Amino acid sequence: MSNPTTSSNTPAPWWKFGHVWLVVSGPLIVVVASFLTFYIAVRGMDPIVDENYYQAGLDINKSLAAKPESLAPAMQARNHAATGVVPTTAPR
Repeated sequence: MSNPTTSSNTPAPWWKFGHVWLVVSGPLIVVVASFLTFYIAVRGMDPIVDENYYQAGLDINKSLAAKPESLAPAMQARNHAATGVVPTTAPR
């Protein structure tokens, strides 16, 4: 007669089944990625917005308006890309 505690039908522990790790690995990766994202967000500094951002934008618009030949309208630029004809700007 055999001892009931040493039978060959003893189930294996849960961590020895590959499918368990397949199911557990997805959420575990998400948790690790969220901690990594939190670390990057806390450690990284946001850039400071210039207090004079509005005036800087106006200055950029003025410098762009000084060169109208470089700002072809969208239709001219699209036609130039399709046909190869260089758009000309009309004198103001």
